[in-house]
Amino acid sequence: MADICIIGAGSSGVTVAKSLKEAGLAFDIFEKGSDIGGMWRYENDNGQSSCYASLHIDTSRPNLGYSDFPIDPSLPDFLSHAQFLRHLEAYADANGIREKVTFNTRVERVQPEGNRWRVTLAGGETRDYGHVIVANGHLSDPRLPDFPGTFQGEATHSHHYRTAAPYEGKRVLVVGLGNSAVDIAVDLARRAEHVIVSTRRSAWIMPKYLMGVPIDQWSGFLVRRLKLPTTWARRIMARLIRLGVGDQRRFGLPRPEHPMWREHATLSQELLPYIGHGYISVKPNVKELRGESVAFADGTEEPLDAIIYATGYRITFPFLDRETFDPDREAGLLYRRMIPPAHPGLIFAGLVQPIGPTIPLVETQGKWIAALLSGRIALPDRAAMQAEIAEHRERQRRTYLGSDRYVLEVDYGLYTKQMKRDMAAGRGASVAREAAGEMRRAS
Repeated sequence: MADICIIGAGSSGVTVAKSLKEAGLAFDIFEKGSDIGGMWRYENDNGQSSCYASLHIDTSRPNLGYSDFPIDPSLPDFLSHAQFLRHLEAYADANGIREKVTFNTRVERVQPEGNRWRVTLAGGETRDYGHVIVANGHLSDPRLPDFPGTFQGEATHSHHYRTAAPYEGKRVLVVGLGNSAVDIAVDLARRAEHVIVSTRRSAWIMPKYLMGVPIDQWSGFLVRRLKLPTTWARRIMARLIRLGVGDQRRFGLPRPEHPMWREHATLSQELLPYIGHGYISVKPNVKELRGESVAFADGTEEPLDAIIYATGYRITFPFLDRETFDPDREAGLLYRRMIPPAHPGLIFAGLVQPIGPTIPLVETQGKWIAALLSGRIALPDRAAMQAEIAEHRERQRRTYLGSDRYVLEVDYGLYTKQMKRDMAAGRGASVAREAAGEMRRAS
């Protein structure tokens, strides 16, 4: 009988399941939708996908696939959501994962009972497990801003955006300047009368190609081939982008006050040209909603038909009581970004936002989890786990902006090395030994 429960059969749940299966571990995997795919399944009937019709992945093809299941090289540099979903389905079927998933089954509640977990399914059935792996994603509970005033037009969150068709001939405001905001603004600009992008503190805009090569392959060359630390590589990339693209202020897009290496930059090949052609204009933060118009912090006011808030997501797990795990407080306080020290039987997969590709990073998490649950890794004691978390948080504070957006941020290269060292050593490295090792590699 299975002693491990996996919640969610998206890209994270599937790769974790593969690693557990290869380790000879029995598990149950529950998916509330009718098929695998998670956010990559357009209009997923599990209700959690934020996928829009024009979505393409920002990671280029060679950096995107699983280590033992590369993506077909005949596919384009940047896959569409449909192309990646087909790849994920092929990966799952090649590894016999789909038949292990219990579909159309919602996990209603996960409760600790001593050192074990009681999982309640829709319909009231309960099951007992030694470990619960939460792999259902964190991009499904929209966060909306609280602007003063009211707006009489249509207002929605980017989570619910699918196509530009409903906005044909309309004046649309997109609030935010992250990747989804920029993608949607460009998509809208092809059919709307005009699109305005509002940004509170701006962002660095990186092209998806530089001199004809995908931007992540440039940074990968600097990190993997030249062995540069990620922050150094990103400083070099910032200079290359300035040479290749120019000063974004020329397009009316303010330069952030912070350097590029301190943020999760926005990737877009099209935003600046669309601004340059007049299809999109840029405004500062919203000051007030005024019925059929919006006032901005620069004193201007614009008539609008619709607003799309691309303002991020709250991290929520409705099946977990906040007494057990409070994501507002604890999402950034996980040992190796996966395990709350108070509940080592509860494991989170994919609860990260990496500088670098997500898919292969979570594959490594899956291998680490399988090593842990098969006894090949031993967790350190609770004090050592908390010390590792504190060291990680200090590194975050030194590297990234002091914003809630960066609570899940990790450096792909560093984090991957940490997990691989754990698996090689059979135990998580102590903070002192790990910090000393990082200093030697940086010197």
